[in-house]
Amino acid sequence: MGNRVTRDDFEWVYTDQPHTERRKEILAKYPEIKKLMGPDPQLKWVVSLMVLTQLVACYLVKDLPWKWVFFWAYAFGGCLNHSMTLAIHDISHNVAFGNKEARWNRLFGMFANLPIGVPYATSFKKYHVDHHRYLAGDGLDVDVPTAFEGRFFHSPPRKILWLFLQPVFYILRPLYVNPKPFTGLEVINCALQLAYDLLIYSWWGPKPVFYMIAGSTLAMGIHPISGHFIAEHYMYLKGYDTFSYYGPLNWLTFNVGYHMEHHDFPSIPGSKLPLVKKIAAEYYDHLPYHTSWVCVLWDFVFCDSLGPFARVKRKYKVAKAE
Repeated sequence: MGNRVTRDDFEWVYTDQPHTERRKEILAKYPEIKKLMGPDPQLKWVVSLMVLTQLVACYLVKDLPWKWVFFWAYAFGGCLNHSMTLAIHDISHNVAFGNKEARWNRLFGMFANLPIGVPYATSFKKYHVDHHRYLAGDGLDVDVPTAFEGRFFHSPPRKILWLFLQPVFYILRPLYVNPKPFTGLEVINCALQLAYDLLIYSWWGPKPVFYMIAGSTLAMGIHPISGHFIAEHYMYLKGYDTFSYYGPLNWLTFNVGYHMEHHDFPSIPGSKLPLVKKIAAEYYDHLPYHTSWVCVLWDFVFCDSLGPFARVKRKYKVAKAE
């Protein structure tokens, strides 16, 4: 998909995001979809099992040679930690305990954060709200790369480097594009994470801490699962700025691949998004979608028309302070 023309700017559009109108149409035709909204009772148990699994893995790698710690960080721990970031994504939409228990969702997000090794959950929630409310908004949606990224990372070798550096840009980009005050919950998130890392270090030494942090970093760079970062909103076909992925990795990623459905109905847990597609099939079956995140990464690197500039951008009539 896409034509082979090197881009030198974003795709600026002057229409509202399509998800708002499609949501209204679908709910008017299929009001039963409202029953899918609300908490996922299984999510907290799945996440707790994942945290426990990573704790056991930290114990198991403590005496391994460094080369095997690195291997398992990428091949196993990274997969689990990337999956955990997507659990945190679901939790940020209050689907662990419901909208009436927002504080419990925030605290549970911090618990899910522990195996990742670096504080992430609370800051993600703070910015992810804008990603849905102001999709592709200039100066508002920090998921969109900066103009510097688009200009510099334009060739295959540089795009590979950009993929490796994705975790760095996800940390630094919000501070430049849309800086927000540091909150009390973020302080708690940082304190809990530091305490957990120090506890793991005091028990089993530096290798488990490396296993956690390296796994998280590697799996968010060049890794099959990280293809979702590109697949979700990069413009693989002109006129579309959100794409779904229907493939087996959804089993490991809380159905984040059902991304068109997610943006239409962000309050529906990932576990129920396939039902949205099934109920309102005529709204989704004709839309372009991906079947392989590995192919997404390959095309991103080697197709001239793809790169950090291959994103839709919009101007919203709203002050950044709002």
